[in-house]
Parts: sequence; C-alpha cells; structure tokens
Amino acid sequence: MKYDVVGVGNALVDIVTEVEYDFFEKNHVEKGLMTLVDEKRQQELMRVIDMKKSSRSGGGSAGNTIVALNQFGGQGFYSCLVARDELGKFFLDDLKHHGVDTNLKHEDCPVGLSGRCLVMTSPDAQRTMNTFLGVSSLLSEEHLDEAAIKNSKYIYLEGYLVASPKGLEAMKSAKRIAERNNVQVALTFSDPSMVKYFSQQMNEIVGASVDLLFCNDEEAMLFTETVSLDEARKKLMQVAKRFVITLGANGALVFDGDTYITIEPYKTTAVDTNGAGDMFAGAFLYAITHGHSYAGAGKLASLASSHVVRQWGPRLQQNQVQKILNEFKG
Repeated sequence: MKYDVVGVGNALVDIVTEVEYDFFEKNHVEKGLMTLVDEKRQQELMRVIDMKKSSRSGGGSAGNTIVALNQFGGQGFYSCLVARDELGKFFLDDLKHHGVDTNLKHEDCPVGLSGRCLVMTSPDAQRTMNTFLGVSSLLSEEHLDEAAIKNSKYIYLEGYLVASPKGLEAMKSAKRIAERNNVQVALTFSDPSMVKYFSQQMNEIVGASVDLLFCNDEEAMLFTETVSLDEARKKLMQVAKRFVITLGANGALVFDGDTYITIEPYKTTAVDTNGAGDMFAGAFLYAITHGHSYAGAGKLASLASSHVVRQWGPRLQQNQVQKILNEFKG
C-alpha cells in the first residue's frame, strides 16, 4: 500500500488566541463548541480580541490527524480544498513540509477565500472555535482521489463535513470506494455540535457500520442518545466494529472488536486542549498501521495527547514527536 491513511476533511488555517472567561458572554459566543460563522462574524470577533497574542498554523481536524500520522512515521494523503490565496498557499506548503500528499496544486485552486478557524482558548484550557469555511465548504466528490483511496489501509473521514451537503456526499462516496476495495473506514465525530445538530447526516455516514470510530464521551452519549458511558459503549458496538472513546484527563476507552481496554492518562498540565483529539487519532492510526496492538496504540496516543495540550496550538514539532517515540519504546 502506498498510504497508511487517506484523510478527507476541511482545510483550515488556525488562528489561535487567548481570551478571558467573560469574553464569551459579552460577545455571544457559545463556549466549548465549534460554531460555523460567516466571514463578517469572524472579523467582528477578531476586532475585539488582542490578536497580538495569536499564532497561525495549519489546521482542520483531519488535517491535524494526517500531519501527526506522518510525523510519527506514517504516510498520509489529504483530500481537501483551499482557495488560490495566501492562506491557501500557507496550508498547502504546510502539508508539503510534513510530507503529506494531496489532491491539490495551488495554481489550480479556485478563486476565493480559504477557510480559517478562530480558536479562542480560555484560562481553563478549553478551546472554543468559530470557523469560516470559505471554499472548503465546496469540497465535493470531485476532490477525492480514488487511486489514493484504493492504495491505502484506511480512510479517515472528518465529522465536520456533515454540515455541508457536498461534504456529506464526498464522505459517502469515499466510504463506498473504500468498501469496494477492502479499505478500512475510520470516522471521527469531530465535535459534539456535529452529533447534536446533524444527527441524521451523521447516521447516514455511519450507516450499517464503520470499521473504527473516534469520539469523546459526550459525543458517544449524544450519538447513542444515552446518559451513561456504559450504555453508550454498548450501543456503539452495534454500529462500529472497533472504537475509541477519549475521556479527557481520564484517559480513553478502546474497544478492539473483542475486548474493552482502559487507556490510562499521562499526568500533565493542560494550557490548550485544541487538537488533542486530532493528535490522539493521528498517533493511534500510525500505531495500528505499523504493527502495534490496540492497547499499544492507545498508550502512544494518550502520551502524544498529553504533550500537545501542554502548549498552544494543535501541532507538535518533529523533535517533540521523536521524544514521544523514544519514551514510548522505553
């Protein structure tokens, strides 16, 4: 296989900044969730934030995961859409820097505005995202690379895409291609808001089953319409052959198809939880495509997540990844 994982998701440039607790009520922002906004609303928020404290990085949920996969030693491909603008070039250059192949060439991208995500981090390290998708909302079946999917071990579908009719169709098409070619299908719910407000669309993607599901405990209970983790995991067994439920500071729960595995957390002091789930999925996918057990994959993913929440932004530097791999081997 040429690729370990082909990701399908939004292409966003993250603008990560700090805000105080009272910012959300003052500016009518729903704390702790990802909210889709138009360009005007995003600019309004950026005008009342001290942008001198902000930083910029490549982002997008599945984009972060595929970059992490590559950093750990895997080979990923990313199907996405950016505009022929400065942010679009920044995003594609970032993928290239990390060795991620893609369906895009900047000169062939559409005219318009690339997507960007304003990540507002509060003192409790929780991230609140207001996302302007730009041309990423136009991601469709035509932007899939069927040859890449056929030559991969997994496809990884980003739950955020269910908010877009074209994105939803792209997810369905990618899943069909994968299933026809015996490629494993992995899905992330991405955010509680996607499960809460797009439950019908999410059910359409899950369909009869997915091979591997990533979610957190809140998403698991929302999707299964249950009020306890125990109930949720029993219902998830009906729609996912294997799954991972992340539990924040309490680690994670992995079902490998036969057995439940408790993944212990690594003690850390979180300053920014943005990208923790993406990092977990990237490290986990790397591990299971490189001969590690689900228990081992969970351990590596938990360790990687504990490192990324210690800093601002969803990405690690390559030297940090190497330290994690060295610690994992030890």
